[in-house]
Amino acid sequence: MKSIFLGNKPELEVSQVGIGCMRMAQLSETEVVNYLENAHAQGINFYDHADIYGQGACETIFGKALKQTSFKREDIIIQSKCGIRQGFFDFSKEHIIQSVDQILQRLDVEYLDVLALHRPDTLVEPEEVTEAFTQLRTAGKVRHFGVSNQNPMQIELLKKSLTPAGIELLVNQLQMSLMFTPMLNHGFNVNMQNEAGVMRDGSLIEYSRLNDMTIQAWSPFQYGFFEGPFVDNPKFPELNKALSELAKKYGVTKTGLAIAWISRHPANIQTLIGTMNFERVNEVAQASDITLSREDWYALYRAAGNILP
Repeated sequence: MKSIFLGNKPELEVSQVGIGCMRMAQLSETEVVNYLENAHAQGINFYDHADIYGQGACETIFGKALKQTSFKREDIIIQSKCGIRQGFFDFSKEHIIQSVDQILQRLDVEYLDVLALHRPDTLVEPEEVTEAFTQLRTAGKVRHFGVSNQNPMQIELLKKSLTPAGIELLVNQLQMSLMFTPMLNHGFNVNMQNEAGVMRDGSLIEYSRLNDMTIQAWSPFQYGFFEGPFVDNPKFPELNKALSELAKKYGVTKTGLAIAWISRHPANIQTLIGTMNFERVNEVAQASDITLSREDWYALYRAAGNILP
């Protein structure tokens, strides 16, 4: 399994593929233990949570299972997110601190390696976020910080207060897959009057590379907003034909190839897979060491229905 540094920090060496734990509460405690052991054996050391996943049940079962694994807490990187509440977003100091205390209690760990703010809160007061992050860092409850689904100007707003306090935002969790590429499309269609040329995110790929922020790609097998998987989907015959041909060429599965396509980008994107299926985890891990040629990367991009100008 290839590794990268989150936010270019040597102390945060993580597997380029991480586990998204949103569906973990579907499993029994014994199944989670086996799942964690299998992922660890494949070289995966990164786990992404959120306080809303299973209304906290995913963190709880993970924490119980972790105590039964053959590896230690210090052997893995745990990230969680907060800020989404029922019907609104909340980046207030009080909510952030309370959320972290509850997350740590459910996970039954002493600290989070990374805490990310989960989607933007337009009512955010950056000074409150800074106070919360400073308090959490000083108390040893959170070591590093990031965001999720935020554009460059939203990040810059937070940094106005965070940077003087010596706090960096290392990650930004964003939707990306072969069939969901708005971060890339406008870059190919600069100064063109077409749908693909519309910039929807403020050049997040380039901004992240310039600022040493690691993009964490979520829903890497989905198209649209949780509309379903694209691998082996009859709606996308051209893409699946290309995936099949190139999977044979590289000696991996179509699932593994879909992740390798993301990993090929020089932005050093970390992909988060949410599958609880052992076989799929192993397929992705086995494809982690391949590097797609430039020609094959672009062939898959075009097969996904994109037109290069």
